[in-house]
Amino acid sequence: MTRLAAFLDSDLAWSFRHSPVTVVAAIVAIISIVGAIGSPLFAPHDPFDLAKLDLLDAFAPPAWFDQGKAAFLLGTDDQGRDVFSTILYGTRISLAVGVASVVLSMALGTALGLLAGYVGGVLDAFIMRVADVQLSFPAILIALLINGLARIAWPDAAHAGIAFWVIVLSIGLSGWVQYARTVRGSTLVEARKEYVQAARVIGRHPLAIMFQHVLPNVTGPVLVIATIHLATAITTEATLSFLGVGMPPTTPSLGTLIRIGNDFLFSGEWWITVFPGVALVALVLSVNLLGDWLRDALNPRLR
Repeated sequence: MTRLAAFLDSDLAWSFRHSPVTVVAAIVAIISIVGAIGSPLFAPHDPFDLAKLDLLDAFAPPAWFDQGKAAFLLGTDDQGRDVFSTILYGTRISLAVGVASVVLSMALGTALGLLAGYVGGVLDAFIMRVADVQLSFPAILIALLINGLARIAWPDAAHAGIAFWVIVLSIGLSGWVQYARTVRGSTLVEARKEYVQAARVIGRHPLAIMFQHVLPNVTGPVLVIATIHLATAITTEATLSFLGVGMPPTTPSLGTLIRIGNDFLFSGEWWITVFPGVALVALVLSVNLLGDWLRDALNPRLR
């Protein structure tokens, strides 16, 4: 039996097939991801090619309105950019920020959780107290603080070029605690098992034991947290961009597009902010639903 056949016959695949909400969420997530990755191919216009922009096309309503233009399905913004195309490109940036932030949080939190749970003692107490202090502050405030410090450290002219990495660092450093606490708890359990004791007896280095023996046995909960955290990271990035401290208008994410459109919401050009908002809600909701399903599907108590 091939691996694919074995997977299709597994409890996880059965749970997926028998959950209509999860199937719909997966379809929405796949459409969003494929559209974002292939935005240069699927976007009918290049919204960042200044040579192709025409201010006479600005504020065109969606194509099904009387004053709409067939070339712009969801209308245009204040610069004449196709809203549908900007959503595809903006989704790609939002996903890139979210994935990079989750990878950073997961790597940092997993490493600290392994150290705290395996080494114990003073190091464990120090890492957990730092985690407790960080948990007392909302993640958005920590991200704003890190973002503000980075903006002070670099000159204004460099902000646009480093905005992506600054926001990834901001969100990544604000989300490592949940990984560290989960991995620490699992490591405390695994460290007392026979296979770890045997590795110690034969002289394996502690780092080798942690990353080659313990880590593979604690990754299940980490993957579930990462799936749910992806939606949180995308939302945090959108919040920062909406507040004006995220991605710049030259490389807008969905949050930046919503912020730009919000300036014209009460003047009648609602589509500039509503459609990016709908795209953001659909993406975050689908990822959240997939994360909830994965958490329940991997929980043996619910089988």
